[in-house]
Amino acid sequence: MTLLLIHTGGTIGMTPGPQGLTPEPGLVEAAIAARLPAGAALTAHVFAPLRDSADIGPTDWNVMLDVLEAHPGQPALITHGTDTMAFTGAALSQALAGAARRVVLCGAMHPLGQGGDAERNLDLALAAAQAPGVGVDLAFAGRLLPAAGLVKHDSRGADAFRSQPQDPGSPPPQRRFDPARRLAIVTLSPGLPAPALQALLQALDGAVLRVFGAGTVMHDRAILAVLAQAIAQGKRLRAVSQCEAGGLSPGAYAAGAALWDMGIENGGPETPEAALARLWLS
Repeated sequence: MTLLLIHTGGTIGMTPGPQGLTPEPGLVEAAIAARLPAGAALTAHVFAPLRDSADIGPTDWNVMLDVLEAHPGQPALITHGTDTMAFTGAALSQALAGAARRVVLCGAMHPLGQGGDAERNLDLALAAAQAPGVGVDLAFAGRLLPAAGLVKHDSRGADAFRSQPQDPGSPPPQRRFDPARRLAIVTLSPGLPAPALQALLQALDGAVLRVFGAGTVMHDRAILAVLAQAIAQGKRLRAVSQCEAGGLSPGAYAAGAALWDMGIENGGPETPEAALARLWLS
């Protein structure tokens, strides 16, 4: 067996330095090589420079997909920081839908060699990568979580992730992300000034709208006019719930009727990260 490693960076591969944790080249590769069974080989693609996950985005997802495509059939382990793990999980899950690849994401809240969670997470990820099966999962805190609906719900605890069920995905119209497309997640909140929302949407090609509950929006004529204008300009707006679980139920409340009447897309149970990836790939 040959295991493909894509090491992007993140806490798992850092060591303490004078100004705090800093990336340590070779740390993750050595830890994995020491854990591989006899006869197994390791192919490594290491980002240079190693990236804090706060800097990971569509260009980096394309690099990961290109590396995966260049090594067909090999199970892959991707080490990654936790802050944008949910975005990368959603992006890869959708881009690889129907591709029959085994990809396991892995990160940690504490670095290797510091007595924290890194070694346990890495052991679980390696076992999962070598087991039969396909799909994209996260190995974290003793569990394998479907990466399509990841939510980082704790900024400090070792059990930092949950996964919300997502509708089964079909192969997307395209499998790469266009970094030139201007997309973002926009949260509707009480008191949001319509001119602020208008200015933001004018700078975007499309957006994920985090709306209230099962799919409601404030009865603010100015806000609704801004959303309708964006739709009329050909901007794609996809709605998701601000609640972590449950998703949207169009028609459940009259307070949400305006959203669907003007042509805003229903993201259903999608997380904001999943909805953003959906816009990028369609």
